[in-house]
Amino acid sequence: MRPLQSVAMGMVIILLVAPVGGFDVLADPVGWLLVLLGLRALPPEVELRGTLLVLGGLALLVSVPLWVPDVVEALDDADESIAWALNLPQLGCFALLALALLRAAEAAGDRTARTWWGVVVVGLGAVVVLPVLIFGAGLDDLEGLAGALVALVPLTMVVLLFVCSGRDWAGAGAGGRTHEGRPG
Repeated sequence: MRPLQSVAMGMVIILLVAPVGGFDVLADPVGWLLVLLGLRALPPEVELRGTLLVLGGLALLVSVPLWVPDVVEALDDADESIAWALNLPQLGCFALLALALLRAAEAAGDRTARTWWGVVVVGLGAVVVLPVLIFGAGLDDLEGLAGALVALVPLTMVVLLFVCSGRDWAGAGAGGRTHEGRPG
């Protein structure tokens, strides 16, 4: 499996919820293990690789207690800003990965991928900042935008991870495809 395919599959497991007996059978820690395997397999030239591994590891650690139904139930009763804060390692990892892939695509001359990764970086930045404006500044009118971005940006990122997984600059390696679709 190519590095970005592993990251994408991990994100799918993290984003989907399949509750059985109170537990999510698509356990987020398993998703984070796949993400970390993919990040570790990225070429060393990919910027921020070390930081991505640290943030991914932190997100994995945070996801373990959040898999326990009693913890999730307690968080549902707590302030919404706590849940936002607990998601920061995950959002930070995804945002830095998008930035690293934007830079890799730019260095490879892949303008289309660079543009799309730029959209994801901006979208993830908004996903991080909007809750501060909603919870902290009381700008409740932004809730609809925040909800739409929380749904669309990760989905866009998963699709881009799969689309870009075969590109040499994304760690496809020998036998991969270039951004023009020709064998590498």
